[in-house]
Amino acid sequence: MRPLLKYGVPAAAGLATGGYALSQGEDPGSAALAAAAGGLGGAAGLLGARQLAGKYAPGLLQAAKEGKVAAEKSLLESAVNMPEGSRRQNALLGLVDKSAGIAIPSQQDFVRGAGKVAAAGLVPASALAAGLGGIAAGAIPGTLGVPGFVQQPALDPESYGSSNSMGARYKTPTMQYV
Repeated sequence: MRPLLKYGVPAAAGLATGGYALSQGEDPGSAALAAAAGGLGGAAGLLGARQLAGKYAPGLLQAAKEGKVAAEKSLLESAVNMPEGSRRQNALLGLVDKSAGIAIPSQQDFVRGAGKVAAAGLVPASALAAGLGGIAAGAIPGTLGVPGFVQQPALDPESYGSSNSMGARYKTPTMQYV
């Protein structure tokens, strides 16, 4: 596998999941764990796509070859049953001629293409799932109070304080239940 894909795809997946976690207001530690887990998930998705393509692509290629032959055979059989020189017969024979020009790729090209298609779906999905796992893992140190993993709520200076604090004159009393 090319180094650009081998290292670039997981790095991009990690940056994307970490950036998304930060954009959703996660604390920096959880976002870093999401980025690391997202990168590992992207690498796992890439390896899984290669394995799936290697396992299922030869069977898909064989099915495509058999399907092409079967389609041409049925078109020819249908054209034989039509009246000689009719528009339908000419259309069916034209389809057979056009399908004969369609080349089926070699097995190596087909496996490579199937791997790319599988990777297009597996890499983002596995990176997202792993990134969510990283955010969940970031909640563990957050409950223990580890700095960097604790979300600090925004503090409003007027929401607390004594009666002589700035803005206390304009505060409206809130109803308190006893």
